[in-house]
Amino acid sequence: MTFPAPLADKAELEEGVVFTPRFDRDGLLTAIVSDIRDGALLMVAHMNAQALSLTLETGIAHYWSRSRNALWKKGETSGNLQRVIEMRTDCDQDAIWMKVEVAGHDATCHTGRRSCFYRTIMLEDGNARLASDGSQPQFDPSEIYPGKA
Repeated sequence: MTFPAPLADKAELEEGVVFTPRFDRDGLLTAIVSDIRDGALLMVAHMNAQALSLTLETGIAHYWSRSRNALWKKGETSGNLQRVIEMRTDCDQDAIWMKVEVAGHDATCHTGRRSCFYRTIMLEDGNARLASDGSQPQFDPSEIYPGKA
């Protein structure tokens, strides 16, 4: 699947019906992912044109891994596939919001937790500190991702 060039007409971009994703200079869109059941924020990732196309064509979330410089079918290794129920774009079409149903362990994070956002940031004595929200891993990552502990 190929995507049309981004629209120059602001009104058409913001109010029209043609999806013309605006990839950044690295060819990526930001993808925000939440759980369809309760709206919980699960993860933020990136998509290139190929990942976006595969996601639209298969209904299973695909991303571009910047750290591995490779296409990534979410859950292919862990079994925690993300089935896309709804996909939205923002007003200028440079970000995607997907509402998904997670299979397997119902965990999205490589740490085994449901969400990648399991720590809060707070200021303590002038220093930024992290605190757990109490989320526990739903699976042992060393069993799913051998050699990545």
